[in-house]
Amino acid sequence: MSSPTWTPDALASERRPYRGRIWRVVESQSLVSTMKLVDTLDEQAVLEDLVEAAKPPVPERCRGLHYLLATPFRYDAPYPRGSRFRRAGRTPGVYYAAETARTALAETAFYRILFFAASPGTPWPANPTEFTLFAVDVETDAALDLTAARLVRDRARWTDPVAYDATQDLAAAAREATLRIVRYASVRDRDEGVNVAVLACEAFSTSTPTETRTWRLHLSATGGQAICAFPPDRIGFARDAFADDPRLAGMVWERP
Repeated sequence: MSSPTWTPDALASERRPYRGRIWRVVESQSLVSTMKLVDTLDEQAVLEDLVEAAKPPVPERCRGLHYLLATPFRYDAPYPRGSRFRRAGRTPGVYYAAETARTALAETAFYRILFFAASPGTPWPANPTEFTLFAVDVETDAALDLTAARLVRDRARWTDPVAYDATQDLAAAAREATLRIVRYASVRDRDEGVNVAVLACEAFSTSTPTETRTWRLHLSATGGQAICAFPPDRIGFARDAFADDPRLAGMVWERP
């Protein structure tokens, strides 16, 4: 069955329950950045409130969620570039996550390396970058699993490393079918990693992150090295970890 047949009605027939804990990576979240602008904790609280008031309001359906969960759905400015399940422009938000910490870190490492691939004259950073890895629980009876049943037949279209038209069309049809989660194979994690795209805030079963960890990612001529101090863990991504992506074909690994 080819992807053009995946109408909202066809996708609705593939609807299934999903429950689990999913992981997302963001650059380290800290209140320290505003502390240097003020003299007291009371002044900092006022400044944080002013910053929050200047942001777009949280959509009604997402209110009560921690800001890390609500942020992908909050901003109504035009999305600058399309992503796997979201078209460019003024389009609905998508919360991208992974079923394991490793897969979430693989996605992050890939996009950091992709930045340097587009800037061959930029030297590798001397110090590792700090990231916050956090988990949240989700549960819904309206999930779409692209790794199962008839949908897996179009795996090549769902996992294209650079062309997102098929998955963006699929997400639009999934929204019409009132589906809230899309489960799909990670393109960046070769160890059968699985990602989860949350299309609606109602899929979150907890309003705050359930686990939080600090990871540091260091990039160099040998690839990417991710380290967590507590609980102790480390994951390495060699030069060839993301070789399937054509945008890395001319990657300059040796640089100052």
